[in-house]
Amino acid sequence: MSDEQILLDELKQGDVHAFSFLFNKYYKNLVLFGGNFLPDQSACEDIVQSLFLKIWQERENLEIRTSIKSFLLKSVQNSCLDVIRHQKIKNSYEEKSQLKSALDEIDFEQHILYSDLKSHLDEALTKLPESYREAFELNRFEGMKYKEIAEKLKVSERTIEVRIGKAIGLLRKHLKDFFIIVLSILFS
Repeated sequence: MSDEQILLDELKQGDVHAFSFLFNKYYKNLVLFGGNFLPDQSACEDIVQSLFLKIWQERENLEIRTSIKSFLLKSVQNSCLDVIRHQKIKNSYEEKSQLKSALDEIDFEQHILYSDLKSHLDEALTKLPESYREAFELNRFEGMKYKEIAEKLKVSERTIEVRIGKAIGLLRKHLKDFFIIVLSILFS
């Protein structure tokens, strides 16, 4: 029987000295080995401690078909790779979550800006002379062409052009302060 097999048999029987020998012999090197995969020493220490805890808890059913050293190194490597995979998934989730939050915030801000623009526009439209407002709304909100509006209102096409042009000029004047605020919000 080899020394390793004797050590494993003693460990299976609950020999604390066999466990202490194994722990003291391999702990430090396993932590250093884990450092090849993870830059965080405390994470490596946690992995190695968890490995030894698992070995102690499952000692009666422990089956090692390779050398103890190979078994321990492979166990630490697998645990480190699990941590790396978990971290990648966590980072991916956090990035998606941050992106969703940013998009939600943008949508919310755009909704607020749209709502504010709509209320300012409605207010500005009420300040327009009736003929300007009517021509503007028929063109911009109902999609009618100048010729169609002229026929409906029984005026010339040129009159509609003038009315809509003046409506746009007045709206720009009424909404100027609002757009300055919006631009400062968007580009701050």
